[in-house]
Amino acid sequence: MEFITILIILFIVWKIYEIVYFKSQKFISLKNQIEKFVTNCNELNEHINSLKNTYVGVNQLDYGKASYSDKSKWNYKRPELNKQKYAPNIYNCSRTVCDNARKQPFKYICKYFDVKQTEESLEKFEEVLNNYEAAEQGKVVLKAEKEKILDSIKNDIPVLIRTLSKKKLDQKLGFEDIDLSTAYFPRYIFKYVSSGGNASTQCEIVMDIDNLNRFVKYLAEKVKFKKSAEGQRALMTSSLRKKIIKRDDCTCKMCGASTKTEPNLLLEVDHIIPISKGGLTTEENLQTLCWKCNRSKGSKIL
Repeated sequence: MEFITILIILFIVWKIYEIVYFKSQKFISLKNQIEKFVTNCNELNEHINSLKNTYVGVNQLDYGKASYSDKSKWNYKRPELNKQKYAPNIYNCSRTVCDNARKQPFKYICKYFDVKQTEESLEKFEEVLNNYEAAEQGKVVLKAEKEKILDSIKNDIPVLIRTLSKKKLDQKLGFEDIDLSTAYFPRYIFKYVSSGGNASTQCEIVMDIDNLNRFVKYLAEKVKFKKSAEGQRALMTSSLRKKIIKRDDCTCKMCGASTKTEPNLLLEVDHIIPISKGGLTTEENLQTLCWKCNRSKGSKIL
């Protein structure tokens, strides 16, 4: 009992110390000192999250609405039936369709989720791939930049605060939460549940960077390029993205910022003439921009 009392007293003392420190003039001065860097960090975080929200939103085919009720008096229905979900990214299907989707995932995504094999779809998925890859690289850059800022002031922060109040320290300094998850990658699910709920199989296809690269190439093989000379153009894949950045010497073509002087700089590949205004995915129409210049450019032709 005495031990618990001591722990409670220590906890109260610690919380008082924590409150006093974060209200101290020393901490406020430190916070003001790095405010500009924290703001830049948060703006990059915001930009990365905006890239995550650029999924084309291809939904399952709309088959219309209907009401359905089952008044059967069966008593052998299994809980699996109650788990069935109806969502745009879930296709409740037969066992055969579920098994075949595992063998030919891209073919079945196009067939059952209304992804038309057109140049328009190809361009949309290329944009998604380009943005998602930038987001994935941006997360690494953002984490490194944040650690760099914190490292620059660590000697001015008490060890106990750095170790025991790390999360609160981030919040008090003004850092927004950084989401390092990959939950934003689209998922297509084929699900089979037997009528009695005794059997259930599921095929889940996650459109991560690797699968998006593969899907872009798959669509490209199915599409005849109408806009490009002799039906040929470059595909906006990870390899082309890296090639353009390397060609431009890892330097922003607008402001001249470079990873050589700013290691934690997020570089993106941009269409000089936007696709929405007739631009093509060709090496001549692609350029390297830092994330700030790319965000400010939008769909303008410079």
